[in-house]
Amino acid sequence: MKKLSLLSILMATLSLLFSQASVAACGEIVLGSAISLTGKYATNGVHAKNGYEYAVQKIKDAGGVKIGDKCYNFKVIYYDDESKGDRGATLAERLISQDNVQFMLGPYSSGMTKAIAPVTEKYQIPMVEAEGASRSLFNKGYRYLFAVLSTSELYLASAVSLAAEKAEESGKKASSVKVAIAVENDPFSLDIRAGVSEDAAKFGMEVIIDEKLPRDLSDMSAILTKVKLLKPDLLIVSGHSKGAATAVSQIEEQNIKVPMIALTHCEAADVTGNYGKAADDILCSTQWDETLAYKDPMFGSAAEYNVDFKKAFPEYADKTVPYQIAQASAAVYVYMDAFQRAGSIDKEKVRDAIAATDLMTFYGPIKFSEAGNNIAKPMVLRQIQNGEYRVVAPSKFASHKINWPRM
Repeated sequence: MKKLSLLSILMATLSLLFSQASVAACGEIVLGSAISLTGKYATNGVHAKNGYEYAVQKIKDAGGVKIGDKCYNFKVIYYDDESKGDRGATLAERLISQDNVQFMLGPYSSGMTKAIAPVTEKYQIPMVEAEGASRSLFNKGYRYLFAVLSTSELYLASAVSLAAEKAEESGKKASSVKVAIAVENDPFSLDIRAGVSEDAAKFGMEVIIDEKLPRDLSDMSAILTKVKLLKPDLLIVSGHSKGAATAVSQIEEQNIKVPMIALTHCEAADVTGNYGKAADDILCSTQWDETLAYKDPMFGSAAEYNVDFKKAFPEYADKTVPYQIAQASAAVYVYMDAFQRAGSIDKEKVRDAIAATDLMTFYGPIKFSEAGNNIAKPMVLRQIQNGEYRVVAPSKFASHKINWPRM
C-alpha cells in the first residue's frame, strides 16, 4: 500500500510538472486595449478589463489557443484612455506603432470606440470590441471592426413594446402611452433615443419630453420637474453608469411617480447596492443574464460563468455581474475561436476568420454582418424586484412577471 501511495504521488507530481512545462512552452499572442480606467467611464472600463483578464486566464488554464501543434496564451497590454477620445486614439497609435500590437480589444463606450476605430482601420488591425454598441459604428464601411454585443437602438425597444402591452391590458390603446426621454449627448445614448422614438412612432405614442442630460451627468432635477408636471407613462434614461446612478437617486429624492421607468447600465452603477429600495421595479436593459440558456465548451453555461467569475473576482460576490464583464470575456473567446479556425497568427487570415464567426457562447450567439455588428443575439429587459434582477421581457426569455405600474 505504501509503495502504491508513493507511486501515485510520483505520478501526480510528474503530471503537474508536465502540465506546467506545457503551459510554459506556449507562445504568446499580444492583444492591446486603450480603456477607461479613470474618468467618467472608469466604472465600466474596469468591468471590461476584468472580463478580458478572466477570459485570458481561463483560456490559459485550458491549455491556451491551439494553432496546429503549437499553443499560445493571450497577453493584453492596457493603457488608460482617461475616458477621452483623443487620448484613446493616440494610445491606439502607440499600441500599434510602438508596441507592435497586431490585434486589438475594444475600449469602453461607443464614443471611445468611434475615436479608435479609424486608427485600427488605417493600420488594418482587427479589433474585436465588446462595449461600443452605437449603430453609427457600423455604417462607415470598416473591415476590421467587429462587435460581439447587440447594437444600441435595440437596448430599450422592448420597454416601448412592454408599455404598449400593459396599456392594452388595462383597456387603453397603445397610442395613449406618453413617453419621456432623457439621454446623454453621446453616440450610444443618441442611438437609444432614436430606437425608442422610432418604436414609439410605430405605436402612435407621443414623446412629450425629449431632453439631453447635463454634460457631467450629475443633475437631472430640471428634467424630472418636467416629468412630474407632464406625467408620462414611460420614462427612458440613458447616461451610462453615472447617469443611471443620478436617475435612481434623484427620482427617489423628487418622489417621481411614473408607471414604467427604464434605464441603461443599472448593474454597472450598482443601483441596488447604492440605493436599495429606491431602485425597486425599475427596468434595466441588458445584453446578458446568468439565467439565460447559453453555454459553450470553455466557460460552460451562463450560470456557471457567473459563479466562476465571482470566485475569480470576489469583489463581485454580493453583486449582479454586469453584462459589460460577460461581453468582454466573449470578445476574447471570439479571438481564440478565430485564431484556431484560421490556423495562423497572420492578421489578415485571423481577420477573415473573425468575419466568418458563427459561434454559440455562454454570452449568447455571435455572428457578424458584413458591417461587423452581431446580428445573432437579442437584448433582454430585467426588472429590479426586491433588490434582485429578474428577466421580464421579451416574454420567451422571461423568468418573472413584471411589477406594474411602478408607483
